[in-house]
Amino acid sequence: MACILLPCLATLLALALFLKLLLKFKNISSKPHPPGPPGWPLVGNIFDLGEVPHQTLHKLQARYGPVIRLKLGTINTIVVQSSEVAAELFKKHDLTFASRKVLDSMTALGYNRGSLAFAAYGEYWRKVRRICTVEFLVMKRLNESIPIRRRCVDGLVDRINSVVERSEDPIIELNSFLFLAAFNAVGNILLSEEVMRTKLDEKGEFFEAFLKFVECLGKPNVVDCFPFLKWLDPQGIRRNTGKYLERWIRFASGIVSDRIRERESGVGMKKNDFLDALLDEGEVNQDGPDKLSLKNITIVLLEMFLGGTETTGTTIEWGMAELLRHPSSMEKIQEEIDRVVGRTRRVEEDDLTQMPYLQATVKEILRLHPSVQMLLPRNSMEDTELMDYFVPKDTQLLVNAWAIHRDPTVWPDPLSFKPERFLDADVDFRGQHFHLIPFGSGRRSCVGVNLGHRMVGLTLASLLQVFDWKLAGGLEPEELDMREMVGLTLRRKVPLKVIPCLRE
Repeated sequence: MACILLPCLATLLALALFLKLLLKFKNISSKPHPPGPPGWPLVGNIFDLGEVPHQTLHKLQARYGPVIRLKLGTINTIVVQSSEVAAELFKKHDLTFASRKVLDSMTALGYNRGSLAFAAYGEYWRKVRRICTVEFLVMKRLNESIPIRRRCVDGLVDRINSVVERSEDPIIELNSFLFLAAFNAVGNILLSEEVMRTKLDEKGEFFEAFLKFVECLGKPNVVDCFPFLKWLDPQGIRRNTGKYLERWIRFASGIVSDRIRERESGVGMKKNDFLDALLDEGEVNQDGPDKLSLKNITIVLLEMFLGGTETTGTTIEWGMAELLRHPSSMEKIQEEIDRVVGRTRRVEEDDLTQMPYLQATVKEILRLHPSVQMLLPRNSMEDTELMDYFVPKDTQLLVNAWAIHRDPTVWPDPLSFKPERFLDADVDFRGQHFHLIPFGSGRRSCVGVNLGHRMVGLTLASLLQVFDWKLAGGLEPEELDMREMVGLTLRRKVPLKVIPCLRE
């Protein structure tokens, strides 16, 4: 009897499971798609986005609501533009959207397979993220690297001061100074000061290859909307990305190989930096899908440079622009620094916790000028629903952080620069409060959020402690051009030119 009943029960169980899945699919797929503009034949909504897509999409919200459906060429896309929708997304559907929609340029030389930001959701991604969050970018490691950040910010101040001393009218383009300081800080933390200085002094090819790589990634690519053109690479973006990526890998591989030989021969003390953490993990597991190959290690290093320099420099530049437009806010920060630190010593990271107005200012900068205005694109791994809308599998998801940060239902007077709004508000920027998500949220949030925040705060405080600032060209604060330029990050369309003057 049992021999007869068991197969029958198994069949009934399988049938019940099938019917349950069928009903679930029917219930989900019967829901409406999100609303959105109709689009054009073949190209869809590509030409509806304009030159500054995040601003255009923000305007469309008034007509179509906080969840908008687009057709970008052949790519189904939905855009999230409110904190309410972001909360449902990251709380209920984070796993469903844990995959990435990989840009074509990111596939050059298999970059996406070694990347943390663009790797497929799986064993390799989990391993690299664990190294970043548990082995390296933890509070203990960040505290150990305080002297490195202090030296690099001191170097930034000294370089600006040397310009001031040499010229009666010292006009500087601030971003170039900020970028180099952030690059040096990240390089020292990842690879140790001695190694980084040696390699940079040779020919500066690390720096050059990095800048060209960033430039390629920021270019709009028609293949991202029409994947069937991938074989053609009509704009040559993937080819150029691969060219500069190959140069980076070649130089970084030299550094990694040197470190491996040092470890094997026992020459010198272990540096316990990020490279050592990657190599330690690579030695433990040398096979399998989560293998950290030499190439993958160089790609992870590049990505850490990318996240730690481009975003940091851009954020500080926007911050200085806002403070120059609002001199009273700059004066309040300088008064706070003088009260807490004085002028006989430089600001230290430990001092920042005693500067609530500076901390509020950093949050306001991140609100108005998130360095990544549209969080890196995600991809739905299965049919799902969001806010009672049907979202089919393999749909690209964009989160318009720029729009969320300007939501008038959440932020009073959202377009104004008002650090005071954060003085009595318990609002964090690490992804738990969904109306302020400059670093994303959930599984795919930025791993370097704490490092970036420390670097921004220390740099701003140091620049304002040592110098007074005014706009170049005799510009009045209200005349400063605040237009945005879309690329890999949200840069200023017109670089900020300023005149520093030593404070008396």
